Amino acid sequence: MGSSHNPGRVAGFLYLLLGFSVFRPIFIAGKLIVRDNATATARNIATHELMFRTGIVTDLLAGISCIFAALALYQVLKDVDRKLGVLMVILGGLMPCIIDFLNVLNDVAALLLVRGEPVLYGLGKPQRDALAMLFLLVHDHGFLINEVFAGLWLLPFGLLVFRSVFIPRLMGLGLIVNGFAYVVIAFTGLLVPQYVDRVSRIVSPCLIGEGVVMVWLMIKGARPQQRPAVAASSIGAA
Repeated sequence: MGSSHNPGRVAGFLYLLLGFSVFRPIFIAGKLIVRDNATATARNIATHELMFRTGIVTDLLAGISCIFAALALYQVLKDVDRKLGVLMVILGGLMPCIIDFLNVLNDVAALLLVRGEPVLYGLGKPQRDALAMLFLLVHDHGFLINEVFAGLWLLPFGLLVFRSVFIPRLMGLGLIVNGFAYVVIAFTGLLVPQYVDRVSRIVSPCLIGEGVVMVWLMIKGARPQQRPAVAASSIGAA
């Protein structure tokens, strides 16, 4: 069955595009940003400016992908419960996209400070580096806020999968558990950041729900059953 005739498979491949969101944490935060050292961080960004700009672009692509993936999943699951489907699109498509686009401005500001744009010549380099680091830290908090929605949208998504008859119910439960895990990590990072790494390690086994559903959709796909239409035709025939 081709992807063009299987909306579930299309949704699965669009879901895969959310992987753009991991580029910045791995290649930017992991390789360029040196915690508690604004000077070294600014030097790394200036030396690898193209990589840093790529991180900005991938954040934007991740936000756009959220919209398309959520809408594609809505097409698959809307006949299960339209209100839950709309909530899924708002929490998993609209809100993350807005936050991603706004959060990118923090990286843009950091890059302008590192480059030493003419309007910033009144600031010394140590001050520019410190301000750039501040914007990068604000970006990190924006990422945590976005992670709240990364968890919340999995709750209606998981309920829709659980109630459907064309995707295994166990996967719906996995999505719900995955969603709560994301929310726990996000609020830990916002409230008691010194424990976020420990909590992340503890709940990490719960984060496989999304991956399982994504692989299932890409391989098996899903075609929503037109149950209301079938019922209507049966009544007409009677």
